[in-house]
Amino acid sequence: MLFLYFSYIKVFHVVSIITWMAMLFYLPRLFVYHAQQYDNVAFRKVVAIQEKKLYYFIGYPAMIAVLISGSLITLSIPGIMKSGGWIHAKFTLVLLLIVYHFCCGFYRKKLLHSCYKSERFFRFFNEIPTLLMIAIVYLVIIKPF
Repeated sequence: MLFLYFSYIKVFHVVSIITWMAMLFYLPRLFVYHAQQYDNVAFRKVVAIQEKKLYYFIGYPAMIAVLISGSLITLSIPGIMKSGGWIHAKFTLVLLLIVYHFCCGFYRKKLLHSCYKSERFFRFFNEIPTLLMIAIVYLVIIKPF
């Protein structure tokens, strides 16, 4: 039965990935602005609302959708876990993206009370999902091992 909907599940999965990655790219950029303008209380209030909505109303549902649709895809492909080390490496990198997601939630809450990390830190932090995404796409398309 799952096989009949496989293409639709893949479409949903890709759209969910794009949505989740958009949040993972943009939220840390907001952290950069938050840290830059920390003394500007009015700006801080506005950006805090944006951060909260982006994290809880876009990022969180997208992450859940990625995990559910990805699990369905994995279950529908017999032997996928024996297809090579690439799938295990991919799942490890996805796990790191999940950890990154929750780190974003941690920093979002911390920035409400203090600015203990610099704008420079958040500029570096902002690059992590890009590197993980490149590695995941490489593994899925090339399947190097």
